[in-house]
Amino acid sequence: MFTPLDGRSVVVTGGTKGIGKGIAAAFAGAGAQVLIVGRDEAAAEQTAAELPGVSYVLADISRAEGCATVAATAVERHGGIDVICANAGIFPSVPLAAMTEADLDETLGINLKGTILSVQACLPALAASGRGRVVVTSSITGPITGFPGWSHYGASKAGQLGFVRTAAIELAAQRITVNAVLPGNIMTEGLAGMGEEYLRSMEAVIPLGRLGTVAEIGSTCLFLATDEAAYITGQTIVVDGGQVLPESPAALSV
Repeated sequence: MFTPLDGRSVVVTGGTKGIGKGIAAAFAGAGAQVLIVGRDEAAAEQTAAELPGVSYVLADISRAEGCATVAATAVERHGGIDVICANAGIFPSVPLAAMTEADLDETLGINLKGTILSVQACLPALAASGRGRVVVTSSITGPITGFPGWSHYGASKAGQLGFVRTAAIELAAQRITVNAVLPGNIMTEGLAGMGEEYLRSMEAVIPLGRLGTVAEIGSTCLFLATDEAAYITGQTIVVDGGQVLPESPAALSV
């Protein structure tokens, strides 16, 4: 049995939908006070209404002032910050040859810069907690695999892991752990609209034969925030149903 997380203050960036909403739901279900961060007020209102113990703030986490607002709001509402789940991310597809500087700036700004700035803004409160936890949502794309059209996305996700490892060293003296979760193909609103044929083709390359759920990512993040995970830092957990394991598609037909 894990130590309860009742009353702990949790920030989830990009928490209004998809994986972020699943993370928020996991922590809310464990009794935490959760502040979700997003840019779409309608989605934020809906998620906060659906999940008990969840409130929201609108902010652009690619800007330092937006992250400062997030941290200040969490401290004001919850009295501090125990956990930040740096989850906000975008994944626009564009071939490298056609990529503009604006494309690159937007993806790196939200996915990588936004991760660093949001964690940085929460540092004083995390240190004051005495049990601070940073959980970064990275991806198998970039750190392990690649996919056409996502060279900027892959770079941002690989960059997050460099941040995780160094931040884990720097923050260890303050009893703050820093870890990353690397989702594979997870069923979200975005994937649901791709059609049955596309979903079946994705499932065919996963040894467990199905897509993951946002709840499964949320549970992994929840574990990393527990007292029992206090000795885990600078690490990555791949949650992909075994997708990165086969050497070739032939391995799945054995």
